[in-house]
This record gives sequence, structure tokens and C-alpha cells, in this order.
Amino acid sequence: MDNFQIETAQNIAISQNVAHVTTRIGSYLIDALFIIGYYIIIAIIIGMLDIPMSMEYMSLFVLLGLPVFFYSLLFEILMNGQTPGKYFNQIRVVKLDGSKPTFGSYLIRWLLRFVDFTLASGSVAVLTILLNGKGQRLGDIAAGTTVISEKKRITLKDTIVSDVVDNYTPTYSQVTLLTDNDIHTITSVYRDAIKKRNHKVILKLHTKVIELTKITTEQKPALFIDTVIKDYHYYARQ
Repeated sequence: MDNFQIETAQNIAISQNVAHVTTRIGSYLIDALFIIGYYIIIAIIIGMLDIPMSMEYMSLFVLLGLPVFFYSLLFEILMNGQTPGKYFNQIRVVKLDGSKPTFGSYLIRWLLRFVDFTLASGSVAVLTILLNGKGQRLGDIAAGTTVISEKKRITLKDTIVSDVVDNYTPTYSQVTLLTDNDIHTITSVYRDAIKKRNHKVILKLHTKVIELTKITTEQKPALFIDTVIKDYHYYARQ
């Protein structure tokens, strides 16, 4: 359940680093602390107002408690898939293809929280996440979302040169047409695009590299750029 690969409509393979179930539980507990703190503040404020126990008192308490009821929905919409707990643990709700969820997606997973977390004290959610393989509880499955970790979003090695082993066999000799400045720019743009899951940038980079090198390839864009970078460093070391 650590990660899984998806392929976009542009044939770009993206590796999703799925948030571990313990990290999600930790985020849930952090959010619970925020909620408890909020309730304590409400109780103190109402106590200071010296309102007698009555229907008005209960109505006021329920009204002030509405933000808690919509807590996860509001924060995930306003914070782009994160609650304070998720933000602290660097995890985020995304669509399975890595894109930003729609309001409908957030709403569906929020509505099913009552099934995921109310039944058997949350064990339904935990069991579903463990068995699913894509980090999805029932709400995520219905909404087409998952929760990923942003602590290490790049699946490539930080130093590509170190990946080029001594017995590496290059694929494209045409990469020697590139300059050091070219490969530096390509590597920088590629890593940034992978990090941000920017499919359009990878496609443009793929087109530009083919234009510069005249390479004919059937490799998928992301894999092609990765191969070009490795090939270049292989020839540069010779």
C-alpha cells in the first residue's frame, strides 16, 4: 500500500506515494484535538455569558457547533485537500489521477465519513484502507479519491547521475547533440514537473527534446525524458 502507479490520458505514468494508515490516524487525532479545543472555547464563552440552561442555550450550542460538523469538508475545500491534521503530517486528498478533487468529490467522501468512522469505531475505514491497496476508505472509493503523502513526492533519485551504473546500456546516442546547459534545463524542468504532477509540461518537454535530437521513440513521455537524461550522463562520463 506504499505506492501505486496510474497512467494519465496523455500516457504519462505517475507514482502516487500513498499516505500510511498510521499517518492518517495521527492526522485524525490531531484534528480531534482541534475540535476538542474549539468545544472548550465555546463552553467558556457560553459560561461567561451566564445563559441559563434552556432551549435557547442548547440552540446556541448547536449553532456554534456547526463548524465542527462540517470541519473536514470545509477545511479540505479551503485548504486544497487538507485539514490542519493532514497539513501537519504533510498528506493531502487527491483524485486517483493526481488532480485536484471537485466539490462533489469532497462532499461524497465527507458524507461517507459517518459510515467509515462511526461503524465499529473507525475499524471499517482502517480495514478498507489496508485491503484496498490505493489508500482508499469507502468514502474515497465512492469519490474516486485517495490520500497521498507529500513528504517524498518524487519517485526518481535526487541525483540521476548516480543511477547510471557502470554496466548501463544507453538507448539514444542522439543525446550527444544536447549541451550541458540543455540537459541541466531538461533535468530541472522534468523534476519540477514530476514533483507537481504537471502532465502538460512533461508533454511539451518530450516534444522539445525530440525536436532537438530527432529521436524516434515509442517510450512514454516521462520514461523517455528519464532515459534521455541517463543516456546523456552515461556519454558524458565516457
